[in-house]
Amino acid sequence: MARVSFTANVQRHVDCPPIEAGGATVGEVLRRAFEMNPEAKSYFVDDQFHVRNHVVVFVDGEPIRDRTTLTDPVQPNSEVYLMQAPSGG
Repeated sequence: MARVSFTANVQRHVDCPPIEAGGATVGEVLRRAFEMNPEAKSYFVDDQFHVRNHVVVFVDGEPIRDRTTLTDPVQPNSEVYLMQAPSGG
C-alpha cells in the first residue's frame, strides 16, 4: 500500500497523520485515505474531488500532472505527499 503523508504545516489546520492506502492512481489512494480521515478531505480536495489550488501533491518526489481526475499512477510502495502550495508576495 502507498503511504500518504502530510506536512507539519498542514497539521496546524487539520489532524492528518500518515495513512497507508491502496490504489493504482492518486485518486484511488486519496479516496481511500480520506475514507479513513474524512475531516482532512475538504482541506485537500473540492466537492468534485479535484485538488484545491492551495495544495500540491507529489508521488515519489514528483508533482502530479493530473490535478482534476487524479489519474497519475501510484505503485504499492509509493509515497504520496500532500502539502500546502507555497505562495509568494
